[in-house]
Amino acid sequence: MLGVFLIVMLLILGRVLHLPRQVTLLMIGLLWVGMLSLQVVAPGSGAAAAVGGSAAGWLVLGAMVGLVIAYRGLLRRLRARATPDLVPVTRDEGLSGAELDRYARHLVLRQIGGGGQMQLKAARVLVIGAGGLGSPLCLYLAAAGVGRITLADDDTVGLSNLQRQVIFRDDLRGEPKAYAAAQAMLALNPHLDITPLTRRITEGDGALIAAHDLVIDGTDSFATRAAINRACVAAGVPLIWGAIGQWDGQVTLSDPARGGPCIACLFPKAPEHDAPCAEAGVVGALPGVIGSLMALEAIKHLTGAGQGLRGRMILFDGLYGETRTIGTLPDPGCPVCGGQSALARGAAPL
Repeated sequence: MLGVFLIVMLLILGRVLHLPRQVTLLMIGLLWVGMLSLQVVAPGSGAAAAVGGSAAGWLVLGAMVGLVIAYRGLLRRLRARATPDLVPVTRDEGLSGAELDRYARHLVLRQIGGGGQMQLKAARVLVIGAGGLGSPLCLYLAAAGVGRITLADDDTVGLSNLQRQVIFRDDLRGEPKAYAAAQAMLALNPHLDITPLTRRITEGDGALIAAHDLVIDGTDSFATRAAINRACVAAGVPLIWGAIGQWDGQVTLSDPARGGPCIACLFPKAPEHDAPCAEAGVVGALPGVIGSLMALEAIKHLTGAGQGLRGRMILFDGLYGETRTIGTLPDPGCPVCGGQSALARGAAPL
């Protein structure tokens, strides 16, 4: 029937043009009134025949649609009564209207709120490695609104990376990972200041590390991780690091300046089999799990939400679906930090 066809077309038009639901319903309602009037006033006319149906049929259709609308309205009212009022969001001059919409789910969290979101925006984070762990890490830091991010990676995008490094696309093969990842992050959130570095971070980069509030290490070499750890200990900057291999992963926070152990406290010697993913293999989704955990811990650390991983380590077994958390302690004989935590020096714990 022409009438039904016109109603369907109005529904499609409303979707395509993103019209308010009330406007779409109003147009359909006016069309329905016109169809019904035509059937009542001139039931035997050619126009009524083209529209199709009868006055009774159009009345039944209108009644059914009305019942559906009334039922959905009742459901919305019941949900509204069952849902507790959200904490009102206070507008902050530091967040634009677009940012308030973008971070709305953060702003209603009492552990983050407007103050926490401003802390994320003001944070300076150094991410080392844009590969398997760095891919989800960078995307979630960008989405969360971490304002200033320095991203360091000296590698280029290769075909074998795409099995797990989801921040890249096939057409980016051969591109520097730091630049390609930075472009993806800015495409996700333009309200950021991202500095890509196409080089390795070494122990001699103490000044660069000291210019940041947090360092996040997503590299896959124990020697590189140990050098970054030494530089962070010397600069007094917290270090979140993760490691993966085959089906397993781990995440912790190295922060001896504030009472936690450093990496050398936990792993004074390199493992006997420190094989990178290219040799040992890794299931593609595992970096997504561990990298996302690293991003979560970074958000918690920067906003002060919840309990972080200083003095704790998460161990994840993807093959058997098991996760456990173990306690960690500074080593008084550690050659890097000497186990000299802030508490041991008499400083107030954070």
